[in-house]
Amino acid sequence: MHELTEPALQALFDADLPIGLAVLDRDLRYVRINTTLCRFNGVTAEQALGHTVAEVLPEAFRSVEAFLRRVLDTGEAVENFQVTVNLPSQWPQAVDWLASYRPIRSADGAVLGVLVEAVNLTLEQRAKRALAESEAHVRRVLNSLFAFVGVLTTQGVLIEANRAPLEAAGIDSVDVLDRPFWDTYWFSHDAGLQDWLRDATARAAQGDVIRRDVVVRMKHDSRMTLDFMLAPMRNDEGEITHLIPSAIDISDRKANEHLLATAMAQFRSAFQSAPEGMALVEPPGLLTLVNPAFCTLFGYPAEDLLGQSVALLVPTDRRHDHNGLMDAFFSAPQERSMAPKRRIQGRRADGSLLDIEVGLNPVAGTSPVQVLVTVVDITERLRIHGVLEQGLREKTVLLNEVHHRVKNNLQLIASLLRLQSRHSSGEAQQALSDSIGRVKAIALTHQLLYETKNFAEVDLNQFLRRLCGLLRDSYPDAFSKVHIDMRTLTTAQPLSLHRAVTCGLLVNELVTNAIKHAFPDRQRGTVSIDIQDLPPGRVRVRVADDGVGLASDQGLGQGNTLGFQLVPLLGKQLGASVTQEDGPGCRFVIEFSTDGEAP
Repeated sequence: MHELTEPALQALFDADLPIGLAVLDRDLRYVRINTTLCRFNGVTAEQALGHTVAEVLPEAFRSVEAFLRRVLDTGEAVENFQVTVNLPSQWPQAVDWLASYRPIRSADGAVLGVLVEAVNLTLEQRAKRALAESEAHVRRVLNSLFAFVGVLTTQGVLIEANRAPLEAAGIDSVDVLDRPFWDTYWFSHDAGLQDWLRDATARAAQGDVIRRDVVVRMKHDSRMTLDFMLAPMRNDEGEITHLIPSAIDISDRKANEHLLATAMAQFRSAFQSAPEGMALVEPPGLLTLVNPAFCTLFGYPAEDLLGQSVALLVPTDRRHDHNGLMDAFFSAPQERSMAPKRRIQGRRADGSLLDIEVGLNPVAGTSPVQVLVTVVDITERLRIHGVLEQGLREKTVLLNEVHHRVKNNLQLIASLLRLQSRHSSGEAQQALSDSIGRVKAIALTHQLLYETKNFAEVDLNQFLRRLCGLLRDSYPDAFSKVHIDMRTLTTAQPLSLHRAVTCGLLVNELVTNAIKHAFPDRQRGTVSIDIQDLPPGRVRVRVADDGVGLASDQGLGQGNTLGFQLVPLLGKQLGASVTQEDGPGCRFVIEFSTDGEAP
């Protein structure tokens, strides 16, 4: 056995070979066994050495014993035979072997043992399947990525590409594989980009990682902006074996960045040129940006304001309260005016105060939250407002005096007419009495305007109720046997001065006519006034009595009385329709619009 320990044989067994090796003596005991065969057989070297094949692999021995005996008996090798055996490590599955048995001879040619060479075909096939499955799995993973990934040789030839860049470009793998990366479809539109990529490939092959935004060609000759990276791939020894290009589509991001940059430029332009003072403030109330108008308003250069608290611009006696207000606002920021019910003053650099109006607008999406503060100097506005208020007060007093004097003058006219009637005949006296009623109806509108301090309009309900009171005072004898039934609206119905005067005269004529002529032979009678709302913007006034009614040949505008002749004229002036209704007594309906002035 001396020859079996020679250095060449020892080196052979120590080498990490893919082939299993063993030396058997003539009793078929293991004298040597390498690590590969131990792994194939599922035993350790200690379990094998000194033991026969039959002891170590009883099931397999039945299949190979004949081949081993032939080598020992004939001295001839049995080469490259395939056999299926059962191994303890693989039970109950059988394993396919490809083996060669060679004789080991002594110096005189005697056969001393057998050299076993074996390859586990089953493990080899499993390894191949595992490798294929692994490669397929990696391919599926790569193809499912939305990122663009490929593999280059160190010379820059593309040998792998995942599905995403091929589909985006509308090409097949055969169109780009085995070609220099810079000559592929994606880069062929730009010679400068090709030169850069050629240089980047050389640098990556030396170990550099290259990254840059590039514009590549895609389907239908469109362009796409990519965040592109080229990195070296190293083996276990640290040697660069391949280059890995990868990229993601950032076209939308670039477009959004452009839109953002445009929006920021527009904001800054508007911010800087705004006539109002504007500033950006962030918690706890620090100025981070101010425009020229803001600096001019408070008399500070921009560099003296940035980073300062807005409390610098608040009157000294208000700063404590102001800090609390700012803390409360930043705890729940929302768009609003600052202290809208209080007078706000700011403090200039020279210590002088100015009246200001402040708007607070949180900027969405900022963290910490930023607030756009708009400041307007309202000193001149307040001065003009004061002047206008003083003028309004003076005009109010003047209008009040005008209506008071008009009412007094109309009452004076009524008094003069009453004095005149005392010295007139019966027919003239009646005419003067009717005129007094008309004058009082006009005076009533000015009385109501004076009383309510509203110099534009009166309430129709109150006006007609007061008008009936005037009529009762003007005809006390007639009202002793006439009852006025008035039904007004539940809400106020405003009428302009001109409409109120005309409407009042109309109702005055109709009620006066009913009092004087509706009940010639009766002790009691009723005159009803009914106000109804007719949306939109119209009203109906019905004046009716339960008296004798009109003669069949008498209508509006007819007869000898001035009142009946005035009714159509007043209706036209009011823009109203005045109609008679059928029924007991005399019934008139006035319908008109409450909007605008009378025609």
